[in-house]
Amino acid sequence: MADLLIFGYGNPSRGDDALGPALLDLLESHLDPDTRHAAGGIECLTDFQLQVEHALDLAGRKLVLFADAHTRCDPPYRFERLVPAEAMAYTTHALSPAAVLGVYQRINGVAPPPCFLLGIRGDDFELGAALSQAAQDHLQAALCLVLGLCACPHPDAWQAYASNG
Repeated sequence: MADLLIFGYGNPSRGDDALGPALLDLLESHLDPDTRHAAGGIECLTDFQLQVEHALDLAGRKLVLFADAHTRCDPPYRFERLVPAEAMAYTTHALSPAAVLGVYQRINGVAPPPCFLLGIRGDDFELGAALSQAAQDHLQAALCLVLGLCACPHPDAWQAYASNG
């Protein structure tokens, strides 16, 4: 099992909502073997939305990055540390990353590994649309950030890049 999990989620059929999975596609083609080795292995997972079952994917990790499209952040992205939270929904579908951490903590009785969220600015979420030009530009900036994070996979180093201090 890889020490670093990068989880990109979003709907590739809804324009800029594809930013999370698109980041993983780009990342896979840009990661070199030395970076993968230095990180203790890097696993990339993708899905349309987060579910309670994704809490199981956090087990055994040393560091986790969630990547998704974001509509309210300043361009090109927002990068922040996550803390566990209770799910605020009546169902277990479409959880926030913080709620996935909360599920992990509840079922394991321990804190989750350090987790961060990369929200990449998107504006066009129409069904059948391609990534907008602005989203493609934001995606390139996010890729540069993630490549740097992968080269230095330590929570304290990542915290230095976080938008929330």
